[in-house]
Amino acid sequence: MEREVLKKLIDVAAGRKPADLCIRNCKVIDVFNKEIFESDVYVTNGLIAGFGPKADEIADFPKALEEYDAKGRYLAPGFIDSHVHIESSHVSPAEFSKLVVPHGTTTVIADPHEICNVCGLDGIDYMLAASENIALQVFLQFPSCVPATPFENAGAVLGPREIHSRINNPRILGLGELMNFVGTCAGDDEIIDKIMEAKNAGKVVDGHSPNLHGYMLDAYAASGVCTDHECATPEELRDRTRRGIYVLLRQGTACHDVLNLLPGVDSKNEELCLFCTDDRQASSLVNEGHIDNNIRLALGKDFDLITAICMASLNAARCFNLRDRGAVSPGLRADLVLFENSRRLKIDEVWIGGKHVASEGVYLAEDEHIKPRNVSGKMNVKNFSEDRLKLKLKSDLVRTIKIIPHSVVTEQGTAKIQRDIDGNWVCDDQDICKIAVVERHKGTGNVGIGLLENFGLKNGAIATSVAHDSHNIIVCGDNDKDMAIAVEKLIEMGGGIAVVKNGEVLDSFAHEIAGLMTDQSGEFVSERLYEMEMLARKQLHIHPHSDPFMTLCFMALPVIPEIKITDMGIFNAEQFRLVPVEII
Repeated sequence: MEREVLKKLIDVAAGRKPADLCIRNCKVIDVFNKEIFESDVYVTNGLIAGFGPKADEIADFPKALEEYDAKGRYLAPGFIDSHVHIESSHVSPAEFSKLVVPHGTTTVIADPHEICNVCGLDGIDYMLAASENIALQVFLQFPSCVPATPFENAGAVLGPREIHSRINNPRILGLGELMNFVGTCAGDDEIIDKIMEAKNAGKVVDGHSPNLHGYMLDAYAASGVCTDHECATPEELRDRTRRGIYVLLRQGTACHDVLNLLPGVDSKNEELCLFCTDDRQASSLVNEGHIDNNIRLALGKDFDLITAICMASLNAARCFNLRDRGAVSPGLRADLVLFENSRRLKIDEVWIGGKHVASEGVYLAEDEHIKPRNVSGKMNVKNFSEDRLKLKLKSDLVRTIKIIPHSVVTEQGTAKIQRDIDGNWVCDDQDICKIAVVERHKGTGNVGIGLLENFGLKNGAIATSVAHDSHNIIVCGDNDKDMAIAVEKLIEMGGGIAVVKNGEVLDSFAHEIAGLMTDQSGEFVSERLYEMEMLARKQLHIHPHSDPFMTLCFMALPVIPEIKITDMGIFNAEQFRLVPVEII
């Protein structure tokens, strides 16, 4: 803060100079004392100066240059998403800001490992530039696992040297989620070197440890990990808070953990509990909201309002050392949210840095859109043809990737399938289809093939280049011809989504930014994704318990148990090794 700014801030607080803005007649949510009090709030140079004079002192206090009458509504600190992948919204940072700010989100901690898995350092540089001049405050974590495992091919490899080149950027708060928890607990030298880069820079380390317990969780916590968003039960939440790890209660498009974890939050550990969304598509943001949705879910279970607001603001600010925000308090940023109904939590007005950026759901800011230089046209597929999708097996007994409804966690299933005279898998009346990952970054020609159970797909194929985390092309179908057409359409478009049936492309949607995002409006993207989802359900019979594209894209994420697929083949996350399709 510059000296003159500080001096004016003090002068405004003391009533010697007029404020830029006074928000009058508020019910201020005090996250420190956990109470609500009635007051005005004075703002200058984007900072909160104070609460103004008492009633008998008002005559001597200078009138603010601008006044806004809150009419007795609640004023809370702006909401903070403590872990999000902006790329999963399918829109650019500028369009993401338009979607989430009207819902009260003023700050996000974003991990750009999606685009970095495609574009490397060019990806993090694009995300920094594209989020520099927008209303939403965007901080990044440097991706720790690019690629997520050595059992797949990504578009880049980011090691300690690359981390060192960017970690001191003030907008990079630390090291992104340590998804290789097996390597972390084993004391892998490269992972230790990555952690040390963050520690030496005074930055935090994000965690990712599904199903980790006991002494191995001790080892993970001892590495310096300070957060985890992969808890599934109240017991896992308490296991982590017992070790001083902040737990992020996630509500994404595919992963719904808030209601499962709330019973684990109590007065003893609530300061270590935050909210996040992780992966949330544009349609979910448009129709349900962002962090305000997490809060509403909690309130619907009679959770305390002030505690929920703390989890959405102060707790997150403290976790990530953002000492300039997280509360309605003198000297902090004027990131403020105004709402009327304390249970329904419909956001009426939003200020970021003292600027009025949203009103009654309408985005007021004018943001800069950055052209996606060095992060487009990322399609380097070699030696692909329909024949590459054949699945020749040595046995009728196979392992499947079995989808668990409403989850990205899978089970290893077993099935007896049919084969043709050459030993190739043949689709039958079981709820099993073929799934494949086609490498798109290095021209390796790799095609990993497996079988997916409990997805419902029949009579066609769907494909997308949004396939966590390496974002190769993932395709699913009941016949090789349609699958091949879907893959070839993505190559032609430079990435995106395609739906194919009977040899015809029924619909496609190009993603010009790294094959992951588009700079088109969030509303447009939401409509297109909804149209394609309905098309996939109607024409290809995808089960209601699965989002056709979000569920599919997580089938390539090898760090989520139990069994997934990469361009190298079927991967068992718990054994941390590739396994054959056949069970012999």
